Amino acid sequence: MHNKRIDKVVILGGGTAGWMTAAALAKLFSPRIKVALVESDEIGIVGVGEATIPTIHWFNELIELNEAEFMRATQASFKLGIEFVDWTEPNHRYFHPFGQFGATLPGVSFHHRWLRARRDGLKTPLSAYSLATQLALDGRFAKPALDPKSILSTLGYAYHFDAALYARHLRTLSEAQGVVRHEGKVVHVDQHPETGFVTALTTDKGDRLEGDLFIDCSGFRALLIEGVLGAGYDDWSHWLPCDRAAAVPCARGEAITPYTRSTARDAGWQWRIPLRHRTGNGYVYSSNFTSDEAAAELLLANLDGERLADPRFLRFTAGRRRKTWDRNVVAIGLSAGFLEPLESTSIHLIQSGIAKLLALFPDSDCDPGLAGQFNRLFALDMDNIKDFLILHYHATSGRHEPLWEYCRHMPLPDSLVEKESVYRRSGRVLVGTDDLFKEASWIAVLSGQGIDPGDYNPLADMLDTNSNLAQLEHIEQVIARSLPTLPVHEQAILAVIGAGRQGAQDQPAPGHHA
Repeated sequence: MHNKRIDKVVILGGGTAGWMTAAALAKLFSPRIKVALVESDEIGIVGVGEATIPTIHWFNELIELNEAEFMRATQASFKLGIEFVDWTEPNHRYFHPFGQFGATLPGVSFHHRWLRARRDGLKTPLSAYSLATQLALDGRFAKPALDPKSILSTLGYAYHFDAALYARHLRTLSEAQGVVRHEGKVVHVDQHPETGFVTALTTDKGDRLEGDLFIDCSGFRALLIEGVLGAGYDDWSHWLPCDRAAAVPCARGEAITPYTRSTARDAGWQWRIPLRHRTGNGYVYSSNFTSDEAAAELLLANLDGERLADPRFLRFTAGRRRKTWDRNVVAIGLSAGFLEPLESTSIHLIQSGIAKLLALFPDSDCDPGLAGQFNRLFALDMDNIKDFLILHYHATSGRHEPLWEYCRHMPLPDSLVEKESVYRRSGRVLVGTDDLFKEASWIAVLSGQGIDPGDYNPLADMLDTNSNLAQLEHIEQVIARSLPTLPVHEQAILAVIGAGRQGAQDQPAPGHHA
């Protein structure tokens, strides 16, 4: 049985997707499996995915990435969540925090305790019970604590980093693990005459790269999965109408905020991603509702620092491949599909593909049952994220520009209709165990977008009114007292990048207990 084992994997394309895949395969399979990667310096990478979500810790642990080295190499900062500005209506803000609201208490989840307390006259907003939210808006940062009694255990965090520097850092690590990089553009693809399996790639430099398994990380071009195998594409632009982005860096401000900001604009939204050496900015917009020239003008007029380059334009269509694994080709990254970076899911979807590939790693015959399972699971991941993004666009009440009128009245996927209606009726969020965005994330956005539940879990009726109000007040006070004792964001960064491996991984957490 072992003579069918894969001996060589060829990755087409570098960038974040290619080098993340190379790093993972090399870490787990080297030296038994040879990994080759072909990319061209002449082909630019998209590189807009500079903000991440907490799932990135899975990948970093998988490849044993040293946090201090990684943060120094990529100009990284910490991220506690996303601030949404002007989405529900002009001059309105809300925050999607990483981590949980309140604290874990017996009986019923915190959100339903808060809903019950609100019925009993509580005026305190839900955001006051999120340590991540309060830290972020105060410009402070702390890592989660392992002690479940500590309020710090409610935190989650991710990173902002320079995607090009991240790819470079992963390349260095991958090549040290034996990955061989080939410079060049692919000019010919060989296929087996009977099975259609890809057997070799030939570059314009004359290199011929044979392999058993091919990973398509060629970005929007999708040279293998679509160009050679014709996997097909499900277009979701009727739900997610933005199809362009203009991106530009600017000089960083005095303070590096520990969160991403998304500001709704007339024909889309603008991102702001704070790094240590600059701030990343972009305008994601629909070409049906504005022009490239107008988009660039609006973006440049809304920078909070001197621009460092001219705007760069990207074109895309929201959606996913009908097959992300076909025969012996697996698409990872933008070649597998695209969901705009509204909730910073681009890098998550890369590592989602990597995780599924590792779990279903085939022999050289590439069992179609494994490919089918990969396709089902990856499609489900994309579908769940798609619904979460559509919610942001659909649930607006105070914006009346043509794009927002369209989004407010467009037909929704049945799965999102069900989630919204159940939440409105009962306060319950329908999420599965494998869904990326858990209950706290859905509650943050539903609440932030002005969708209020009409009821709560009947278990909350069993709570004593005064005791419940007292517990909520205590949690609010613990969070408020903790804030001034925790470091400002820049100090937290320096505590990591100024330390070695030991200091980066073993910082003591303050013992603020709920």
